[in-house]
Amino acid sequence: MTTDTVTLTGLRAVYGSGSRRVTALDGVTTSFAGGTFTAVMGPSGSGKSTLLHCAAGLDRPVAGVVTVDGIRLDELAEDDLTRLRRDRIGFVFQAFNLISSLTAAQNVELPLRLAGRRPADREVAAALAAVGLADRARHRPSELSGGEQQRVAIARALVTRPAVVFADEPTGALDSAASRQVLRLLRALVDEHGQTVVMVTHDPAAAAYADRVLLLADGRLADELAGPLTAASVAARIADATPEPSC
Repeated sequence: MTTDTVTLTGLRAVYGSGSRRVTALDGVTTSFAGGTFTAVMGPSGSGKSTLLHCAAGLDRPVAGVVTVDGIRLDELAEDDLTRLRRDRIGFVFQAFNLISSLTAAQNVELPLRLAGRRPADREVAAALAAVGLADRARHRPSELSGGEQQRVAIARALVTRPAVVFADEPTGALDSAASRQVLRLLRALVDEHGQTVVMVTHDPAAAAYADRVLLLADGRLADELAGPLTAASVAARIADATPEPSC
């Protein structure tokens, strides 16, 4: 029986105050099973990135419970939460967030060094090999294409063997060919290695690589699609689930 790697219960997130108060998440309850690939979609301002950041422990919700790998994040002190994020959560950003002065291998080993560990060469080499960049270990980001930089970022997210990888618009800065390469890699991590992946995207073609799609609108779950998925089926359901703008 597949168990849930991440669960969100009654998640509520609010930003600002007074007339500028915005409810980014309004009682979201959902879960992400181990070894599955979920895409989170919705219009701008729907709460999808906030959901990802709360689930990854980067932001704390004002109400609700996030559980990752059996651990409730709201019960952790800041130092313990930092350790959990470092050891059990991988995060991939749209902008790669690589350190330009470091080689690919040095970027990948950074989470281990921050944890006070001396990385074994084989760990770093295995992470780079898993993303098809075994021969780029000594290259700096400026010497890599955008797609290769994103794959280095994915290797960095994987090196600690996390329970879950969160990806926030991982193909947003890539061309179509590089996007397909990154998406196939994420799909292979799930299918071949049992990795749990949760990805925010605006692109129906990217979402079609997932096992299911969650659609958010106004901070709430508006719909859910289960595979098999196509870009056309995702796009059609988004159109149906997105509220019409008020006049």
